[in-house]
Amino acid sequence: MFKDKVALKKKAKTRIRKRIRKKIMGTHERPRIFVFKSNRYIYAQVINDEDGKIMASACTLEKNFRGKNKSPKNQEACQALGEILAKRLKDKKIKTVIFDRGVYPYHGRIKVLADSVRKGGITF
Repeated sequence: MFKDKVALKKKAKTRIRKRIRKKIMGTHERPRIFVFKSNRYIYAQVINDEDGKIMASACTLEKNFRGKNKSPKNQEACQALGEILAKRLKDKKIKTVIFDRGVYPYHGRIKVLADSVRKGGITF
């Protein structure tokens, strides 16, 4: 029974991702920020869907990130991650993006990440 429940959750998440990806597409001028939360870390990637390339990325697993925060998955870590990502986007001269929250609700850590990217000067 447990395996069936996990399989059902995976199918539901895949369905949600497909539905969102129908509406959202990143371009070279306006790439897509994709957020993924694992049990330990948070990952954010900036993707150009036309070429299928990752333009920039940041995660709480990086060595320079680990020493600054106590926990790699709390709201303070998400805020720092958003600032790092905004700085990397500015270095690549990207000013506007599309935010793809994935299957996660726009609440809590995801919202803090998005707000810190906005404070860094990136618009979406």
